[in-house]
Order: sequence, then structure tokens, then C-alpha cells
Amino acid sequence: MELNLRDKVAIITGANRGIGAGVARQLALEGMNVALVARDADRLECTADDIRQRTGRNVITLPCDLRAPESAAEVVEQTFGAFGRIDLLVNNAGATRRADFFDLTDEDWQDGLALKLHGYVRMTRTAWPRLVEVQGTILNIVGVGAWTGIGEFTIGGVVNAALINFTKAMADIGKRDGVRVCAVNPGRIETDRLTRNIQRIAESSGLNTEEAIALLLKECGIKRFGTPDEIGQAVAFLASGAAAFAQGAILDVDGGETRAI
Repeated sequence: MELNLRDKVAIITGANRGIGAGVARQLALEGMNVALVARDADRLECTADDIRQRTGRNVITLPCDLRAPESAAEVVEQTFGAFGRIDLLVNNAGATRRADFFDLTDEDWQDGLALKLHGYVRMTRTAWPRLVEVQGTILNIVGVGAWTGIGEFTIGGVVNAALINFTKAMADIGKRDGVRVCAVNPGRIETDRLTRNIQRIAESSGLNTEEAIALLLKECGIKRFGTPDEIGQAVAFLASGAAAFAQGAILDVDGGETRAI
């Protein structure tokens, strides 16, 4: 399927590793020029070099902390200055602490809200006028934790649920302004975070790594974990003209883990 993304421009936050890097890689493979945003400048440049070598596309890196209120404007201004347009914003930056609710502090909550929630809000507000110019798209990477309350994932669940509502609200505004807004909910994806979770399960249960993996897969009711590139492929489809009638769509990419309506 031809997605007609060649020479368009995407901003991807949290792009130095994991899902963000997979999204950036797949968009570049479809011919997009990409601006990568993350805090770790060295890791960000390594990811950019890999994408350049694989795809030959133009890649810029914008190391910054999106918890800082001024960062969103800097990202948008520098991307527009480099490419002269912005067609797609992929909000992906942000991880929340996983722990028993009573072990979480006010600072843990504030940090989780500052990056993943407020970061998405600021990037959306700041990029919106540029996206209106080209009738562009916003894709929010959220997470299937939005659908089910989990005692050790209270911050992440609350933030993800809020972002689903935010996606729907901005899609409603997008009908007026000509900007499509959708979300992708990853499930268990092969990232550093999943590796840490498997290690935690192994240590708490007295299992080896292979046994912990088998236990987690069984608990989730899935056959395998997903890959960052599979999330990137879903993003590329939703960003393309092939999904032009998708407005406010929420796509779970989780191997069937989510069974609730």
C-alpha cells in the first residue's frame, strides 16, 4: 500500500529508543523527514545516525526536556526552520513510575503528569497552527493501561485514560480546523521498560528470565511481545491518506491483551 508520506515532515518525541525510535524509523522508511526529540542527546544522535543510514532521509535531533514549559515552542520552531513545514506530530515522550500506590510520592505523580500529560498538551497546542496550515495529523502514543485499572500502575493508568479523553477532545476540534487526531495504544512491546518489568517479576517470584517471560505472556493472554517497529507501522498507516477518514480513532496494538469493550 502506498502511504504517500514521502517528503512530509514528522516530529517524534521520546524518539531516542524503544517505541519512539521504532516510529521514527518506520516513518523515515516511508520517506518522511523526521525531527527526533528526547532528553538523552547522545542516544538521540545514535538513533538519528541509524535512521539516516537505513533510509537516507533528513533527520534532525532536538535534545530537550519537554517538562520545561518553553521546550515545546523551541521544538516546533526549530523543526519548521529546518524543513519549512510540519505534517505530523507523534506525542510519545513520557514514562510513569510503576509501584504500589502507597509507595508513590507526590513527586512521582507530578513527574508523571509533567512529561506524559502536560508534554503532550504543550506539544499539541504549539504545533497546532503549523498542522492547520497543511491539514496535518497528531498521533498520541498512549497505552492499553488506559482501559484497565491496575494497582501497581496507578499513575500510568490515570495519565493514559486522560490522554484518551484528550485525543477525543482534540479530534473534535480537529474537525473544525482540518487536523486529524488519533491515538495508538501499545501493549507489551519489546523495550527497555518491558525488560525491567520482566526482571522485577523474576526477582519477586524467584523465577529465571525465561520463566518470568512465560508467566507474563500467560497473564496477558498473548502469544508474544510486540516490537517497536510494529507500533511504527501502525502510526505510519494512521498518518497516511489511507486513514483519511479516521478521526479520534483509538487503535490498540497489543496482541489481543485488551478484551474489554
